[in-house]
Amino acid sequence: MDLANILDQEGESKGGILAHLEKLETRTRKKLEELQGAQAAEIALGRRIYKLRSLRDELKAELKQRQARVEANVDLAQTFEVREQDVLERKQETLKAILQAYRFTGLSGKLTSRGVCVCINTAFEGNLLDSYFVDLVIQKPLRIHRHSIPVFIPLEEIAAKYLQTDIQHFLFSLCEYLNAYSGRKYQADRLQRDFAAFLAGPLQRNSLCNLLSFTYNVELSGQSFSFSARLLYKDLTVTLPTDVTVTYEGIDPLSASWEEQRASHENLLCTKPLHQVFASFSRREDMLDMSLVC
Repeated sequence: MDLANILDQEGESKGGILAHLEKLETRTRKKLEELQGAQAAEIALGRRIYKLRSLRDELKAELKQRQARVEANVDLAQTFEVREQDVLERKQETLKAILQAYRFTGLSGKLTSRGVCVCINTAFEGNLLDSYFVDLVIQKPLRIHRHSIPVFIPLEEIAAKYLQTDIQHFLFSLCEYLNAYSGRKYQADRLQRDFAAFLAGPLQRNSLCNLLSFTYNVELSGQSFSFSARLLYKDLTVTLPTDVTVTYEGIDPLSASWEEQRASHENLLCTKPLHQVFASFSRREDMLDMSLVC
């Protein structure tokens, strides 16, 4: 083999080795890059895991706090519910005690599935008159389920003042209004029924019977005199008028004695029930029973 061939073979051999080394270097570099990439990804993943674990721990802590608050609120709600039930039961017992204590004064009642139904029996001068009922629901707030109270009685106003704070005052105030109304109506009915002979025309009255007007005749020594009366009851809880006006209906002026009679009529109507006043007129045809003035 000549020298040229030998050199060519050595050159080819060296070139193959270098190429192989370059390939190895390239593979090594790729593997190193892949390893570095994997390490970077692992580090990033570790950081992500750490953040997620921290977030998990925070969420667990917050969840525990919320559970504690919920349990506390449940306990508080249960306590409040128990207390509220106790209050309603005490109100029911109070109402029962009131009805038992005052059953002889016109108040009576019975328990219902919702609460209690109260009956109010009105009376005047020992005469039993109309009865009314109020069906109360014992819950918070107390409320009126139904009733038979006349529309002109200020039930809503009385309830707004006393129903939630003082049920005894509520019932007594309602009784006061109803008894006064029944008493005024009773007097007007008695006047129309028993003393119609004295009346010159119909008796005028409103639904509350707190405004009455009528003309009546009285006789003295064979002479008849006509008077007009106007009775106003400003206080709806009373049975006697607060304002009374009696005027003479004749043309000729009244004598001094009849002017005194007119004034005495005003005084009587202010101080005595209406039917009692006319009963006194009926007992004395010639002279007004002045004993009622005293």
